[in-house]
Amino acid sequence: MSLSLRVLACLFISGLAVGGLAPAAAAHPFGPPSTARVSVDGANVAVTWLAAEDDWVALGQSLGAFEDPSTGAVSVELTGEQKLQRSSAVRDYLLSRVAVTRDGMRCPGRLEPLERLLADGARFVFECPGPVVDADITVEALTDLNASYRTMISADTPATPDRALLTAAHATQRMRFTSAGTSSGVMSVALSGSLGAVGVAALGAIVLVRRHRRPAVAADRRNDGGVRA
Repeated sequence: MSLSLRVLACLFISGLAVGGLAPAAAAHPFGPPSTARVSVDGANVAVTWLAAEDDWVALGQSLGAFEDPSTGAVSVELTGEQKLQRSSAVRDYLLSRVAVTRDGMRCPGRLEPLERLLADGARFVFECPGPVVDADITVEALTDLNASYRTMISADTPATPDRALLTAAHATQRMRFTSAGTSSGVMSVALSGSLGAVGVAALGAIVLVRRHRRPAVAADRRNDGGVRA
């Protein structure tokens, strides 16, 4: 990215007024791709999408999150990041461009508060109808601004494949997550079930031992007149 574009991006993020910057000019689709990290916990799939600052500038401009200096005054009370955080259009856009599908059904998702957006990215949680093994992860953010944008998707939970490059032509990647991604709750239920079975078996063994011991004790008492030392 050129120095002028970097300066313009920083000015917008800091909330200062800059005139004459078109969304296409601020974007840098040929730079490093955005990233998306995926993790699975039982039926929940978490996705964190992180883009460069100037790409957030381009996105915010395209969605009207920033004022247009050519049509009126620009507020400097909020930073560019805060304007992105407060924009319902930005939130709606993100929810429409990032998705998780399981067994052909789209999992309902929510977008976490956009705190530390530039540093930590946009964080999503998708709740699927059952434990996730195979899931289709879709990231289409920014490709509507320029088809050359890409996203590198990687799995924090062991998966096959564990990473892939998403593009405008290939915006969805199927991942198979291993048992390491099973929810701790699911694991605890399975474990408690196993322990319960062991407990029942152990209890049964104790009952059998006691039943076998009772006749022997009764015989001993008959032999010694019922008095034991």
